Amino acid sequence: MKHFVLYIILIGFTCILNAQSNQTELNSTWYFKQSDKTEWLPAKVPGNVFMDLLENQLIKDPYYADQVNESRWVEKKNWEYKTTFLCEAAVLKNQHIDLIFEGLDTHASVYLNDSLILKANNMFRSWTVDVKKFIRAGQNNIKIVFESAVLYGQKEAAKLPYVLPEEERIFSRKAQFQFGWDFAPRFAGCGIWKPIKLSVWNDVKILSVHHQLNTFSDSLAKVNFIIETFCEKAGDYTFKLLDQTAQSNSEESKETLKTIKLNAGVNADTLKLNLNQPKLWWCNGLGESYLYDFQVLLTQKNNTLHTSSLSVGLRTIELVKEMDEEGVSFFFKLNGVPVFIKGANYVPNDVFLREKTKNEIQAEIDLAKNSHMNMLRVWGGGIYQDEEFFKACDKAGILVWQDLMFACAMYPGDSAFMLDVKEELKQQMIRLRSHASLALWCGNNEIDEAWHNWGWQKQFKYSPSDSAKIWKDYQNLFQTTVTELLQIYDPETPYWPSSPSIGWGHKESLIRGDSHYWGVWWGMEPFETYQKKWGRFMSEYGFQSMPALSSFKKFTAESQLQLNSSTVKAHQKHPKGYETIQTYMTQSYKVPKDFEKYIYVSQLLQRDGMQQAIETHRRNKPRCMGTLFWQMNDCWPITSWSAVDYYKQPKAFYYALTDLYKSQALSVSETDSNYVVYAYSDSIKNFGAKLSVTLMNFRSEVLWQKNYPLMMNAAKVFKVKLFKKDLPAFDPKASYLKVELFSMGKKCASRIYLNSEAKNVSLPFANVKVVLVDATTIQVSSDVFAADVYLSHEHSETFFSDNFFHLEAGQKKRITVKTKDKKLSAASIKFLVLNNL
Repeated sequence: MKHFVLYIILIGFTCILNAQSNQTELNSTWYFKQSDKTEWLPAKVPGNVFMDLLENQLIKDPYYADQVNESRWVEKKNWEYKTTFLCEAAVLKNQHIDLIFEGLDTHASVYLNDSLILKANNMFRSWTVDVKKFIRAGQNNIKIVFESAVLYGQKEAAKLPYVLPEEERIFSRKAQFQFGWDFAPRFAGCGIWKPIKLSVWNDVKILSVHHQLNTFSDSLAKVNFIIETFCEKAGDYTFKLLDQTAQSNSEESKETLKTIKLNAGVNADTLKLNLNQPKLWWCNGLGESYLYDFQVLLTQKNNTLHTSSLSVGLRTIELVKEMDEEGVSFFFKLNGVPVFIKGANYVPNDVFLREKTKNEIQAEIDLAKNSHMNMLRVWGGGIYQDEEFFKACDKAGILVWQDLMFACAMYPGDSAFMLDVKEELKQQMIRLRSHASLALWCGNNEIDEAWHNWGWQKQFKYSPSDSAKIWKDYQNLFQTTVTELLQIYDPETPYWPSSPSIGWGHKESLIRGDSHYWGVWWGMEPFETYQKKWGRFMSEYGFQSMPALSSFKKFTAESQLQLNSSTVKAHQKHPKGYETIQTYMTQSYKVPKDFEKYIYVSQLLQRDGMQQAIETHRRNKPRCMGTLFWQMNDCWPITSWSAVDYYKQPKAFYYALTDLYKSQALSVSETDSNYVVYAYSDSIKNFGAKLSVTLMNFRSEVLWQKNYPLMMNAAKVFKVKLFKKDLPAFDPKASYLKVELFSMGKKCASRIYLNSEAKNVSLPFANVKVVLVDATTIQVSSDVFAADVYLSHEHSETFFSDNFFHLEAGQKKRITVKTKDKKLSAASIKFLVLNNL
């Protein structure tokens, strides 16, 4: 590969590339227009047509007030984008000049200097076009014409002799939730949603680098690095592997060299590396998420031609599915150790798929890590998350359950569709396979269950031959094609064809595979049902609550802050969402009329239900070995199942997760005659502990107390039964149990259990005081037991280190406050407390 210098002058800046930097982004100075109009307007790339229209004041803010449906017309129009760049003549001397489109949403015809160079039809794929014969010295023009995905789907659907469920969206390889979901509005637009890059190369380039852990022990790990290249000119080349990890102890110091003859075309070569005293990668809570950093250099005659970087976490991952006396197990082994999975389902963080900075993505993963999660399930109706998401998960020790992007529908099986999907899956498997966080590929969300349980055959009047064809297409994609591709591109990562394996209406769903349990919420069963119905691995369940009042104020006027307002109704996509919340709230709480208090109680209600579910799942291990609630986050401001709302305000449920998902945790169940206290640990190490159980009144006076010695280990759940007849006389409406776990003199878990339901409890009026300790710290106290103290601040972007907490009488609790307010004051802190409602 010859040395070269590339000059690309985009409108507004000049980019100079050399042999170490042979790529530039073409993301500046774009324009767009509706295809049947003439006026070109400024556009942002990466971006989305809705955001461009909003920026140019051609539509109202779809997230504000009740305006969510006012821009539906956009989805049925075709749109065009264009840019111009200047190219110096020296660029044309390179053998290859590639235009790389990392993400086009979705049906796009791309023209360079009026020549059609690409017809794209899949937003989940990248597209690379060698444009050497199209590009010219001087000015160059790119134009991209997007066809409406909605109209495309209607056109394709008309070609089939039968109707497929969700036919409007299934023909487009586009984020399915953008066509509308029960947590997402419908915005089926288009746009250049990922960067466009211009890359030059000569003779040879690296296509991919990934690693395989050959063998490992405490003293030695043998790692193979597989380097795939495309060679234009056969010859002798040298691979150089640099270990850039601080204090890494590799057998061959910091550099491994291998000279090899590359043939014309695609090559695959292996570099072998031994690491002494290797450090394993562990998920959050089980150990350090240690990463080795490597760089691969492709050189010839001391000239560096191409480089690639790779972070490696040494670990093994297994999905164990074995017959046992209960049914069929479903659990993960990390480095040979069974892991109880604690986490959530993760959806795209914006329906418009706005670009997130590295810090914003890191903050989201920190929310998962800080609540002691060890897994996120990337749900199949959204998108494959980008590199920064996976890098953050690698660093944080968050395992990723990766759905393929298919959800709640039957998909076509024609050869053109399958060819496109195969390339999509190949690209994603190659891109993600070396991430330590990648724990599972899952074929789809709820399609197997839907086909067998949702009545589609009857609804769409399928003939036996139609049904056979549709089901054969399903099997070909998720049982044959995906399996074959994984055998080639990622044989080391487990695969699960469809989540769940069996629908929640069948008893088998609780004894085999993973389970989506929706008897609570969809089935209107009481929260107590969670204690009876739980499976081998709970991969979906949930309950809605409203976002914070400060979040409501960002998307509506004060006059609309009431339950029956058009805005509040518009920001609820479940047809009976508010009705369902109201029904459950009436069962458990006195229902407030005040809007702010109603929000507060809705969040307590959600927390109560999720707490019952999670505690039940954890105390029934090892039969149950995982809990992933629906859902971690939101894609727009809405009342939904999320633990953290769209504006990143944590709900009551999120704050509860800190205790619910802690490595050592406690829970309490109750019958008419007794209490049962459960203690459980996920720690790999065994340790001695003391369980303290105390019965107290609302003046926080001790009525009864007893200690129990325990030897904690990950394989066992300890139970202590307390018979009420053995306790001193107490008023269940005016008392609580405090259970605490101590080890080595330190408290490692605690739980307060109210002895009566919230609507029946006799909480005294609480005089809660908030005082300022320093510029970022407040102290909160109460004269009596104060239940569910909720702190808020007059500035909407304020975050508290803890919230929705119980305060014992006389307790002084310190809270760290992060706010954009210039000067924190005690007077600026507001609070609600259940006692005083």
